[in-house]
Parts: sequence; structure tokens; C-alpha cells
Amino acid sequence: MTITALIVLFISLWLGAFTAVADGFLKQASLQTAFKGWKWLVLGMLFYILTALGWFLLLKKAKLSTLGALYSVSSLVFLALLSIFYFKEKLSPMELVGFGLAVVSMIILAKYI
Repeated sequence: MTITALIVLFISLWLGAFTAVADGFLKQASLQTAFKGWKWLVLGMLFYILTALGWFLLLKKAKLSTLGALYSVSSLVFLALLSIFYFKEKLSPMELVGFGLAVVSMIILAKYI
């Protein structure tokens, strides 16, 4: 794997993490009564903007199909971690198996960047 491919992989994983954090901010906003969670909503929107800028730069270096899949799966994994450790949500054994398979798919996809 080349240095450029490693950088693309690293950045795409960070973009997945940024998306998960943005989704976490939106979840936090939705847990507030009325519109008291507007600050969380704005934070989530800012993180989505940063993610979009990162995508813009990253798509110049790799195929959309591979990056899209890697980004989606990494977002899924980071969202699962966020929901388990921050929001204290319980996942079923089958969900955990699915997330394990998602990690395996990320490893396979990383070879094609």
C-alpha cells in the first residue's frame, strides 16, 4: 500500500468518525425537550460541513465506489461504538456479529484504495 493510499484510508476513517460524532450531536439534540437542543443541532451541522469538505478533497485521490463503501462502513462502526459507550444502548448479538463483519469488510476494502 502506498503512502497516498494510507493517507486516504486514514482520512476516510476520520471522516467516518466525524459523521458519527455529528450523528451523536443530533441524537443529543433530539433528547432535549422542545427546541432546547439547538446548540447540539448546530454542532452536528458544523461537523457535517467539515465532513463534506473532507470528502471534496478526498474524492480527488480515490474511487468513489471504494471510498463510499469504506466511509459508510466506518461510520457504522463508529456509530455503534458511540451508541454503546456514550448513549449506553444495548446491541443484540446479531448486531455485534454484523459490526464484526463490517470491520472485516473495511480491512478488505482498504486493500483497494
